[in-house]
Amino acid sequence: MTLFKRIHHVGVAVERLDEAVALYESAFGMTRGLRAALPERGVEVQFLHLPGSTVELLAPLGDDSPVARFLARRGPGMHHLCYEVDNIEEALSRLTASGVEPIDPVPRPGAEGKLVAFLQPKSTAGVLIELQQA
Repeated sequence: MTLFKRIHHVGVAVERLDEAVALYESAFGMTRGLRAALPERGVEVQFLHLPGSTVELLAPLGDDSPVARFLARRGPGMHHLCYEVDNIEEALSRLTASGVEPIDPVPRPGAEGKLVAFLQPKSTAGVLIELQQA
């Protein structure tokens, strides 16, 4: 049984959200979706869409946010890969039993209001993975 339904989106860390949105719209032809500030996580996000594909741009709201630390260490670029799952709690249980370490052992609401949980990159071949419940 396949755990992941599909790739939901790719997260990209950027320093200046408005500049990145303009690039993705004008050069790449993507259309804007939800934009949300998540002050509790220190990030502002903008979803951009192509038919069948979504990119989430993430910009820090302050110097001490996780995205700000990511940008300081690695610079702008791919931040995470998000997979959609039918049942996030079951997915976390299966993954934990397989030796994958969750960052979020308990799912929490994400930018789109759906439950999400992140997985520790050191246990997923170096990639920060987000799970999102369908």
